[in-house]
Amino acid sequence: MGELNVAEVLIQCLENEEVEYVFGLPGEENLHILEALRDSPIQFITTRHEQGAAFMADVYGRLTGKAGVCLSTLGPGATNLMTGVADANLDGAPLVAITGQVGTDRMHIESHQYLDLVAMFAPVTKWNAQIVRPDTTTEIIRKAFKVAQSEKPGAVHIDLPENIAAMSLDAKPLHRDSREKTYASTRSLNAAAAAISKAKNPLILAGNGVIRGRASEALTEFATQLNIPVANTFMGKGAIPYTHPLSLWTLGLQQRDLISCAFDEADLVIAIGYDLIEYSPKKWNPEGNKQIIHIDESRSEIDSSYIPLVEVFGDISDSLNDIVKRCDRQGKATPSAVSLRSQIKEDYEQYANDDGFPIKPQKIIYDLRQVMAPEDIVISDVGAHKMWMARHYHSDCPNTCIISNGFAAMGIAIPGAMAAKLVYPERKIVAVTGDGGFMMNCQELETALRVNTPFVTLIFNDNGYGLIEWKQINQFGHSTSIDFGNPDFVKFAESMGLKGYRVESAADLIPTLQKALADDVPAVIDCPVDYKENLRFSQKAGDLSCEINI
Repeated sequence: MGELNVAEVLIQCLENEEVEYVFGLPGEENLHILEALRDSPIQFITTRHEQGAAFMADVYGRLTGKAGVCLSTLGPGATNLMTGVADANLDGAPLVAITGQVGTDRMHIESHQYLDLVAMFAPVTKWNAQIVRPDTTTEIIRKAFKVAQSEKPGAVHIDLPENIAAMSLDAKPLHRDSREKTYASTRSLNAAAAAISKAKNPLILAGNGVIRGRASEALTEFATQLNIPVANTFMGKGAIPYTHPLSLWTLGLQQRDLISCAFDEADLVIAIGYDLIEYSPKKWNPEGNKQIIHIDESRSEIDSSYIPLVEVFGDISDSLNDIVKRCDRQGKATPSAVSLRSQIKEDYEQYANDDGFPIKPQKIIYDLRQVMAPEDIVISDVGAHKMWMARHYHSDCPNTCIISNGFAAMGIAIPGAMAAKLVYPERKIVAVTGDGGFMMNCQELETALRVNTPFVTLIFNDNGYGLIEWKQINQFGHSTSIDFGNPDFVKFAESMGLKGYRVESAADLIPTLQKALADDVPAVIDCPVDYKENLRFSQKAGDLSCEINI
């Protein structure tokens, strides 16, 4: 194939990995990579900040299961990538970050913008490496994608010095090996089935691993056949349809909720695709005395409140199907936690006709759910609204409500929504954000306009850091240092060539959402929110008394 330079071979390797997009910023030290991308079918998307590029790659990876790719130059460009890379790593999203670097002839001395990026990225990646010999390029790229996409997925980093990028290389991409299933042992399957058969009040805790493993159908059938209720984590939304009679919706608030009563009552927790980083087991098993079955493609983490009686390690769908065949729950009464569903549903529906203004967060989310089809996607930013989205936005399908709850980084919603629109251009996409999170990456709305990815950004506007105020008042009885001012969000949107809307009554919200979702350019909706509901919920949680009908 003739000699190419390392950067050109690297791009051929990305093509071999079926990369569609590279998100990033140009810089002096990645010039050869950008030049190689000119003639590539891979689309380079120039973002306005490296953090936005990393978040785009992060959400792309989470939605597709294929590693999203982001690119930066050295020094400050690379440090700007860090938050998004860390988010992907802790959220279990496959991502490959590529950074430019000074030449190897400058690394032994103090040098302009030079940082040891391999050392810097080590704590926030599964693996990283610097290409210091041209002939290792194809091996490093293949390993990067294999590591990033293997269970549990995460982030990988590759550092390419500018002099190495320009060196000649006669090589071709390595063959991509197919991923083989891991099958659970017969012994573990039998032990899990025996424990489930004996349990009086078993409860399923479904995590993000169910979504990653494409096991939602198997989980739903498992729960249905064995008549066991299911609670999902923030990142496990859609693991079972929220309309299913055994679905108890979402667990994960830092305060007690109705779903906490189900865990109090459970004599066996079947954790399926659950990762401790999603919600600490100390919250639902504080005494460490619950019997637990761990079913996942990854082995369980060590925690004094999470000591499994049985670990079923293998493909989740196959494991669930095999356990059902081995279980005997005939004649077993319906677990008592199922009776909670009516109370949870009643709490949700009481806000359907609320006309207060500013609008209660529960009402905003209730109305949002009404205008979104089952397959449409919302991306939640981080803040007080995230707690309400987790509690009140319910999913029929996997990967239709994306919440970062591993690293939980503010600023993910807008770049994440753009990535979602690239993956699913036919679906409606809404970025749900607070005014604080909006101002962290709102510049990427220009990127979305330029790349023709129309979606709606719905701002919960309270002129402050509402989640921190909530926590401060709960802990100290007062708040401090949480207030700020905002621009006119409608004029801000219009100044960028977008559509801008302001909600002025509760009755405005649904028609405004419908109009914005029909726009052919990105739209921004400024929606004042009444966060007094935060403290009301805390009061209600503190007074919660569990009465489960047995």
